Amino acid sequence: MTLRAPNPPLAIGFMLTATAFIAGTMILAKLLGTGALGTPFHPLQVSHGRFLFAFLALGTMAAVLRPQIRRPDLRLHVGRTAFGWGGVTLMFAAVAYIPLSDATAISFLNPVFGMLLAIPLLGEKVGPWRWLAAATALIGALVLLRPGPETFQIAGLLALGAACLMGMELIFIKKLANREPPFQILLINNAIGLCIATLAVVPVWTMPTTGQWAALAGIGLLMAAAQACFVNAMARADASFVTPFSYLTLVFAALYDGMVFAVIPDRVSMLGALIILSGATLLALRERKRGISI
Repeated sequence: MTLRAPNPPLAIGFMLTATAFIAGTMILAKLLGTGALGTPFHPLQVSHGRFLFAFLALGTMAAVLRPQIRRPDLRLHVGRTAFGWGGVTLMFAAVAYIPLSDATAISFLNPVFGMLLAIPLLGEKVGPWRWLAAATALIGALVLLRPGPETFQIAGLLALGAACLMGMELIFIKKLANREPPFQILLINNAIGLCIATLAVVPVWTMPTTGQWAALAGIGLLMAAAQACFVNAMARADASFVTPFSYLTLVFAALYDGMVFAVIPDRVSMLGALIILSGATLLALRERKRGISI
C-alpha cells in the first residue's frame, strides 16, 4: 500500500465509518440469528456468508488493482484466520441472545486478552498500569455478565470467548503487520477464512431466502468496506491515535439495536460498558505512550 500523508481528521472519518459498518454487520447477524428474516441461521452459516461476500469484494478489487503478492507467510495467515473465524462465529452466536451493546462492549476485551497472551507468546513485559487497565476491563465484563442465578447471561460467555479468540488473533496480526502489505493481509485472510468457513458450514447449511441472501451479502460487503476504512485510517495517522475512536462501535450498535429491535441498554449495560471502555482506553493510552500499536 502506498504511504499516505498524515491526515488525522480524515483518519478519524475513516475510523468512524468503519465502526458504523462493523455495527451494521452485527445487526444483520442478529436479524439472521433470531429468525427475523425467516428460519434462524446457525452462526456457522452467518460467518460463512461474511467471508464469502467479503472475499468476493476484495477479490474484485484485487482483479482491478492487480497488487503484487509478496511471499506470504501462510503459517501466520492460517493461525490468524482460524482464530479470527472462531471469534467472529462466536460473536454472531452471542448477538442472537444478548443486547448488541453488551456483546459489542465485551468484544472490546480483545486487546486486553491480546496483551495477556503476548506475555507468554511474545515475551512482552506488562507494567502495573497495563495490569490495572486489564483488571478494569475484566471487571466491566463481569458486570455485563450479570452474575446471579436469575440474571446471569450465559450467552455473554460466547462474546467473552469471541474476545479471547480475537485477542489471540491480535498476536498473529502483530507478527504480520510489519512483514506484508495491508491489502495482501486482508485478501489472504478472507481467502483462507472462506475455505475454513465453507468446510465448517456443510453440516448446517440451508438454502437462504432472498432476504437472507441480501443480509449475508450485506455482512460480507460491510465487513470488507470496514476493513478498507480501517486500513486507510491507519495509513493516515498513528494507530494509537485512531484506535480509541473504534470504541464508538458501541454507540452505533446500541443505536441499531434500538431502531430495529427496540432494545434500549439498561443501567447495568451502561455501567459495564463504561467500565470496559475505561479499561480499554487506559490500555490504549499506555500503549500510545510506549509507542506500540494495540
